[in-house]
Amino acid sequence: MTPDTNKNQNIGRRRLLGAGTALAAGSAVLAMGGEAAAASTMGGVNIPRPDSPLPLIPVPSQVNATEGTVSLPDVRLWYWDTGGSGAPIVFLHPATGSAESWPYQQPYFAKRGYRVIAYSRRGHYRSENGPDADPGSGTEDLRRLLDHLGVNRFHGVGVAAGGGYLLDFALSYPERLRSMVISGSLTGLAEPAYRETLTRLRPAGFSAMPPDFIELGPTYRAANPDGVRVWLDLHHRSVNKTIFQRYENAPTWPDLERLRVPTLLAWGDSDLYSPPSVQRMLADHLPRVDTLVVNECGHQPHWERSDIYNPALLNFFRKNSR
Repeated sequence: MTPDTNKNQNIGRRRLLGAGTALAAGSAVLAMGGEAAAASTMGGVNIPRPDSPLPLIPVPSQVNATEGTVSLPDVRLWYWDTGGSGAPIVFLHPATGSAESWPYQQPYFAKRGYRVIAYSRRGHYRSENGPDADPGSGTEDLRRLLDHLGVNRFHGVGVAAGGGYLLDFALSYPERLRSMVISGSLTGLAEPAYRETLTRLRPAGFSAMPPDFIELGPTYRAANPDGVRVWLDLHHRSVNKTIFQRYENAPTWPDLERLRVPTLLAWGDSDLYSPPSVQRMLADHLPRVDTLVVNECGHQPHWERSDIYNPALLNFFRKNSR
């Protein structure tokens, strides 16, 4: 498989992010290792206190990255890769996003020595749809992409739908993960009681509501209309075709209890899809888990609250660096 690459492309194109856009952020409550704690400095990483004021965070300039496409047996997927010799971090985007969803994370982690990678799944921005008859497995697409890029072990970060695919990958290939971060994800868990809880959270007509209302928390929407517009711009071009790829696993609680991959569950306290009570259900069945609840935040903590999200992830990755 040979990629078509354009080296040293700046992911932070003005048309992508807009010049001088300022986005809102604020505070969080951390529970690392199951113990709630006021966040200040943990593991040498500064994290704002839970009562910190709500700052506006400009979208940072992006570092140079290589863009390319990987040819899988039945589809071509677009990715970008900052390169370098540091531990890889692979980002798996929400259903409402694409490989463009990470402007806050790309420079933050690349400047701290990590190799940062993101890709668009089938049907998303700059990736092909693949055949209609068989949308394939998200886990196997990811495995082939990693093999192509020469990535053996990595830190995985999955938000919303991306978290479901990351958990599925972890169940199939746990040896390839240094750690994983799952944010606000419904996951692909098949546990009946869990599925019933998720169904009760979404009334009839839920999916027909505006995407920014469903995905972004009310504090963010009230404080930062410019940030909402940028997020909607990315969202509106992120999906070419809605494709539901199959999972390789249908896990129940015992499957999670056997999983030994260090896991951070990062949730927004105003997540309409999956509130912190759902996070706690998952955490109760993961043997190596830390949790993060981000204050005044909806379904997209990586976008809404990067002041909390990024340093918490950095601290977690450093703790699980082997």
